[in-house]
Amino acid sequence: MDRVYLDVCCLNRPFDDQSQDRIRLEAEAVLAILKRLRAGEGHWLGSDVVLREVGQTPDPERRERVMLIAGDAHSRLAVGEAEGARARELQLLGFRAFDALHIACAESGRADVLLTTDDGLLRRASRHKGVLRVRVVNPLLWAREVGQT
Repeated sequence: MDRVYLDVCCLNRPFDDQSQDRIRLEAEAVLAILKRLRAGEGHWLGSDVVLREVGQTPDPERRERVMLIAGDAHSRLAVGEAEGARARELQLLGFRAFDALHIACAESGRADVLLTTDDGLLRRASRHKGVLRVRVVNPLLWAREVGQT
């Protein structure tokens, strides 16, 4: 059973403007992944970082919707000293603060995959995949790999 960590970009994707094909396809993939996780096909890892980042969403309606989705995670990882230290290491490699914390939490929770629609994070993760202890991938690509779309 896969252990899956979805970052905030993924959780927001179903609420983004669906007029672009890429966004619509990614949103469909995220919804399919969430449906399977909710059905017990995999373990959905959330984190305090996800909740903290969602809490910064300026649109109150979107914030509430995304918070409801995030609350369905099977488990929630706290940020402790180890995750903070790992995030600081990742920031030295060029990862942004929230991205570094997401990776650190996913690693700490032994996630098989961290899903994101953030192209910058995907590029940085690809450059540094040798140092990461979690695979970082776009949800549409991952859903196709595991036969969900």
